[in-house]
Parts: sequence; structure tokens; C-alpha cells
Amino acid sequence: MRPVSVRIMHPEPGPEAGPITRWVATRRVALAERHREAFENAGAAGAAIVAGPPDDRSFGARLRALVRAERPAGLVVLGSGAIPLATPADLRAFVGAAGDERRVALANNRYSADVIAVSHAEVLADLPDLPGDNALPRWLDEVAGHEVRDLRRRWRLAIDVDGPLELLLLGDRAAPAGIDLRPLEAKMAALRHVAADRRAELLVSGRTSPTTLAWLERAAVARVRAFVEERGMRAASPLAQGSSPATGEPAMTSAPRQPASLLGVLLERDGPGSIGEHLSRLADGAIVDSRVLLAHRLGAGEGAWPSAEDRFASDLLLADRVTDPWLRDLTRAAAASRIPVLLGGHSLVGPGVRLLLGRRRVRRWT
Repeated sequence: MRPVSVRIMHPEPGPEAGPITRWVATRRVALAERHREAFENAGAAGAAIVAGPPDDRSFGARLRALVRAERPAGLVVLGSGAIPLATPADLRAFVGAAGDERRVALANNRYSADVIAVSHAEVLADLPDLPGDNALPRWLDEVAGHEVRDLRRRWRLAIDVDGPLELLLLGDRAAPAGIDLRPLEAKMAALRHVAADRRAELLVSGRTSPTTLAWLERAAVARVRAFVEERGMRAASPLAQGSSPATGEPAMTSAPRQPASLLGVLLERDGPGSIGEHLSRLADGAIVDSRVLLAHRLGAGEGAWPSAEDRFASDLLLADRVTDPWLRDLTRAAAASRIPVLLGGHSLVGPGVRLLLGRRRVRRWT
């Protein structure tokens, strides 16, 4: 097997970062250090955390520079919040793929990659300026010619600590001073009651998956309504797409479609403060991917979104800590809704549903 390097990418919080952002960053560093040791135990020749302050460089530019400088034979790259529930067997699978003599890649999910193993990693020296790691499997498949496989059936590998809500779902309640989690925890408990009530209806909206919906059909007593929207939103960069196999022409011949959401259309018409009213007409409890709503309003690039601190405060339903007016109104309305509503990201409406509604015990990693 070819030698394998593991690089764990950790964005440090900027000097203006708020307390919730710093809390998340601290927990991500702890997870990254655990992964560093675990990957070396799984057979990697070396693992390191690559940390740095926020800047304007894209993920593609960062990874391209790393590969040109270090020239790894095989590489596993992941974010510092990725796969907190991974087992030693999971990590060995990634190391084995990166050390393969063939041109292969292995991702946790090829449509939304948080960790990916790449054999013959020299190919990454030509990586374009991909906006994020989610698009890397598509580029490897369509442009670089790697055989790309994934482990999407292992739901635990889809958990990514992108914000405070994932920390809570994983059992971490050590919030910064002044952050009251009790109202949020009451909403979470109320959603569990909704899911257990055969007379109730639960709404899941955003980048959820057929796997999650199939689990809900088995595990929830309540009826389930779902708006499945913008799956693969971050993997759809034109830079990751190759030419059309039929014509040889670039696959994207016109401007890519901007993200759009059914719920986003309603909020566009009636304002963010209407979210509680709309959700109450549709269900008795709702789990909403608020990043899809932001993408509908502002585009897929996070640079145009409210700050991380604002998004994280919204996830905790702390409207008074949100400075962006639109997101503050959305958060206040969700918190005041007569039905329990949770706002969050991809993990919440995906594998996080199992942690929220199930009784599965998870191993603490903090």
C-alpha cells in the first residue's frame, strides 16, 4: 500500500468571532486532535491539523497549494468538524482507499463530502478553485478520472459539526456563559413528542435524504411531510463538472440555476416573520434547514450570508443575539411559533434527525 497522509483542515475563528463561534471552534479542535491520533492508529503514515485564520482563499486553492508543497502519495482530507461518530473501521476504510495503487477515491458522501480519500494525490495539484470540499468528489469523477465511491449508507459518517446544534445533538451541553439552552431543549423535547404522536404530523424541510425519510417512516409514529430541496447545493460548482459525454462540450452551457425553495418563496412574499404561521398550517412540528432559506435569498455562497455567529445564534433560537434583521425576524418567529420549530443546517435535517428523535446513545468525544 502506498503511504497515506491525513490533513485535517481547521478554520480558526477570526478576532471578531463571538462566543458561540469560539465554542464551536474549540470543540472542533478537540475533535481534530482525536482524529489525528485515530488516523495514525488506522495506518496513516502521518496526520496533521492544518489551521489558519479566515481569508479569501478557496478550498481548492488551499488543497492545491498543500499538495504541491507536500507531494503526498495518498491523501485523506477532512474538515475539523467531520465524522465525529466514525469508528476505527471507518477510518481504516479511508486510509485503505488513499493507499490504493489504482486511481480511486472514497468519500463519506459523494454528493456532500466532508471527508475524502484520494489515491495518486498528485492529481490534486491541478485542482481548480472549488468553493468547498463538497464538490471535490464530482471533480475527481468527471474531470480527473478517478473511480469515486462513497459510504453514504453509514449514516453516522454524515454528521458534521458545523455549528452548536450538532454539539447539542451529540450530547455537549457546555455552552458559553450567558447562553441559555433551556428554551431550545424544550423545543427539542416537544418535537420528540410530536414524532411519537400518531395524530400529529412532522415536517422536515431542506437537504434531507431518502435514507433519512425511510428511517422516519420506521421510527416516527406521526405522519411525515417533507420538502426535499437543494440536495447537493454545495457540490454543484461548475468548476467540478466535466464535459458532456455525448457532445464533448462543457456540461454547463448556461448560468447555473440559483438555489430556490418553496418555503423561501412564501417568506419572500410574506416576510421572514411569517414562518411560524406557514409551518403551523403544514404540521404540528417542523425541522427546517435554514441554510436553504439563506441560499434562496442570498445565493449559495456563504460569503453573502449573515455571519457564523448570527447563524449559530439562530440555530439556538436566540433571536436577540442575531444582528442580521432578516435572520433575526425569522428566528424570533420560529421561536415564538405555536408549534415547535428547529432551525439548522444539513446535519439537522439529515442524520441529526436520528439523534434528535431516536434514543440511540452516542459516544462522547469532547
